[in-house]
Amino acid sequence: MTEALAQSEAVLEVISPDGARKYVRVTQTPFLIGRGAETGNHLQLTDRRISRNCAAIVMEANRYYLEDRGQRRGMFINQEKAESRQLNDGDVITFGIEDSYQIIFRAATGTSDEAIPQLLTRIDHMTSSESTGGGLRKLNMLLEATSLLHSQLPLDSVLAKMIDHAIAVTDADRGLLEEAEAGRPENLRVRLARRSGGQRLPPESMTPSQTAIQLALKQGSPVITEDLAQAEMNLQAAASIVAQGLRAVVVIPLYASSRAASEGTGVDVRRGVFLGVLYLDSKRPTAFTKLDRQILDALAADAASILDNARLVERERERQRLEQEINIARDIQQALLPKNFKDYPHLAVSGVNFPCLSVGGDYFDVFPLDEKRTAFLLADVSGKGLGAALLTTMLQGALSGMTLGTDPARTFNHVNRFLCDHAEVGRYATMFFGILDVAGKLEFINAGHPSPILMRQGRAEEAFTEGSFPVGLVPEAEFATATLQLEPNDTLFLFSDGVTEAMDPDEQLYGVPRLVEVLQGKTDLPLDEIQKTVLESVENFARGARQADDVTMLVVRYRAAGVTVADTDVPAANSAAANG
Repeated sequence: MTEALAQSEAVLEVISPDGARKYVRVTQTPFLIGRGAETGNHLQLTDRRISRNCAAIVMEANRYYLEDRGQRRGMFINQEKAESRQLNDGDVITFGIEDSYQIIFRAATGTSDEAIPQLLTRIDHMTSSESTGGGLRKLNMLLEATSLLHSQLPLDSVLAKMIDHAIAVTDADRGLLEEAEAGRPENLRVRLARRSGGQRLPPESMTPSQTAIQLALKQGSPVITEDLAQAEMNLQAAASIVAQGLRAVVVIPLYASSRAASEGTGVDVRRGVFLGVLYLDSKRPTAFTKLDRQILDALAADAASILDNARLVERERERQRLEQEINIARDIQQALLPKNFKDYPHLAVSGVNFPCLSVGGDYFDVFPLDEKRTAFLLADVSGKGLGAALLTTMLQGALSGMTLGTDPARTFNHVNRFLCDHAEVGRYATMFFGILDVAGKLEFINAGHPSPILMRQGRAEEAFTEGSFPVGLVPEAEFATATLQLEPNDTLFLFSDGVTEAMDPDEQLYGVPRLVEVLQGKTDLPLDEIQKTVLESVENFARGARQADDVTMLVVRYRAAGVTVADTDVPAANSAAANG
C-alpha cells in the first residue's frame, strides 16, 4: 500500500553522470527508483546498466530505509553495499557502476528549519520528475526545431540547430549530419558536425562508427545502442568505437517522402530517395524513454525534410540555369536562320523550322556565291538538343565560308574528315546542298539526305537519285557534285525526315508517297502556301500525337533571269522564315 508523506519530509538530490543536478521530493512510500517508467518508478534514471526494478525508499517508525529490489550490481550507501539500510541526511546512494548517477539523501531531521524551505524553493524552479518537466523540456525542443522549417535562416544554421536539439534530447557528446551525393549511400560526406553545448565541431576531428552506419543502411532503419557493452559483438569490436571509447551510438537514416495516390485515402506517403544519416554518439551509456525515441524520430524527419527541400531547391535552380542556357542557344540558333530573304534575280525562297525541343538539329540556309550563283541547303544532324545544335552551327559556319570561293565537294570532303577524325563527337549529318545559277543549272551534293521533291508542270516526283554518305559517318567517303537543268517555275521542296517520319496516334508514318500526293498540282501556288499546305497535312495526319523529330522545310523556285519580283506570286517580304 502506498502512503502519502508530508511535503518536507525528505528530498533526493540527483546528480547525473555529466554533473547536472535536480531535486526530487519523496512524497510517498514506497518510493520506487529504477530505469524507465514502465514499472511505475517515481524516480526514473536513464542508464541502461541500472535495472528497471532497482530500489525503493520505504518508511518504518518515522525513519527512511533504502531497499535493494533487484539492481544487478547491488545498491551502495556511502560506498558500502546494502540490501536494506536506514538512510541518514547526507547519505550517498550509488549503483555499483562507474560514471553513473549519485543520489544524496536529504532529510528534514538533519537540516535546519531555514535550509529546507530554501531547498524546496530550488526544487520548484527545476524539473520535479523525469516524466513531467523533462518531457516538457524535450517537447519544447521539438516545437523549436519544427519552427525552424519555416524560418528564413541559412540552411546550415537550421541544420546545426536540428543537430543541437538531437544532442540535447539524447544527452549525446556530439553529432553530425552526413549527406548522400546523388542519393547514393556509398557516397556520404559530412555536412555539419556539432558537440554538446551547441558548439561547432570540425568535421575532420570526428570519426563516426562506419560499422553502425552500414548496419543502419543495410536494415533501412535506425540503430540505437544505449550501451555498447551489451550490444552485438560486431558493434562492440568496431575499431572506431573501441579507439574512441564510445558507450552509446545512434544512427538514423534519412529519406525523402515520396507521395503517391492510394485507394480510398488519396495520398500515400512512402520512403523516397536516400538523403543521408543523422549520427550521434557518447562516451557514457544512456537510456531512452518512449518519448525520447518519438522526439528523436520527429527531429530526424524534420532534418530529412530540410535536406529534401534543399535538394529540390538546388535541382530547381539547376533546371532554371540550364533553361536559361538553352534559351540563349535557341536564340542564337534561330538568329542564324535566314529571315526576310533578299530578292534573288533568278530564284524565290521560303523556309520554316520547328524544333521538337528548345533547340534542334535541323537548319537551312541561303546565301549568294557571286552575282550569278546562289547556294541553298537543308541539313539534319543526328540526335536532338544542345549537341545537335552545336554541330549545326559548326556546319553552317563551314559551308557559309564557301562564299570565299572554295569548291563545294572539297569543302564536304574536309568537313567529313574532320568529323570522322573526332569520332568522340558521335554525330553525323545528312544534307542536301545546291548551287543554282541564272541559267537554271543546278549543281548539288546529296549527303545521305531524302531526295527533294521536284514540282514541274503540275507533277511532283523524287528527282535526285544521286547521293553519297552522310557527312561525318564514313572516313573514306568522297563527295562529288551532280547537275540538273531546271526550267522556269520549277520548284524544289526540301524537307527533313521530321516531315515524312511524323507519326499518328497509331504510330503510322506520314511517308514520302503521301507528301508527293499532297504536292501534286501545287506548282503554281505561292511558296508560303505550299509550306502551309504540307504543314496542315502533317498536323491533320498526326492528330495531336507528340512528335520526336524536328520539322524543317525549304522551298526554292527557279525563275528566268530578268523576271522581277512583281512578276512572281512570292513577294520577298512574305517568304521570311517562320521559326517555331
